[in-house]
Amino acid sequence: MSVEVKLSNQPLEPGPCISFVRSENCGAEVLFIGTVRDQTRGKAVNKLFFEAYEPMAIKEMEKIGALCLRKYEISKMSFHHRLGELQIGEVPVILAVSAPHRVEAFKACAEAMDLLKQNVPIWKKEYFEDGEVWVAAHP
Repeated sequence: MSVEVKLSNQPLEPGPCISFVRSENCGAEVLFIGTVRDQTRGKAVNKLFFEAYEPMAIKEMEKIGALCLRKYEISKMSFHHRLGELQIGEVPVILAVSAPHRVEAFKACAEAMDLLKQNVPIWKKEYFEDGEVWVAAHP
């Protein structure tokens, strides 16, 4: 059982995440791909910008993976997050989870994404026609 985390300024692809989690003893692979949408709360978004306190972000992502490995019957987790400027349709986050059975993989994936938004020091700025705003990621 293991966890892989990555922060990158380069475009993300799902292939490396899927390859990392693939295992002959697992019958389920769940893949979440977050994409930049063109609106938020009914307001047109032009682009996003992500920045992070990288050493702490990596540690927190590893902690989330370790928690999910303990809590759910999963085999592996791969967690990649993009930093920098992203355009509409680009991918800021990819999460892949493998497990013997689908239910545990889906649960672990959902909890990991929720914890990412709550605990990991990655901040998002949304750009609009009339300005920009940092989004409070940690309620």
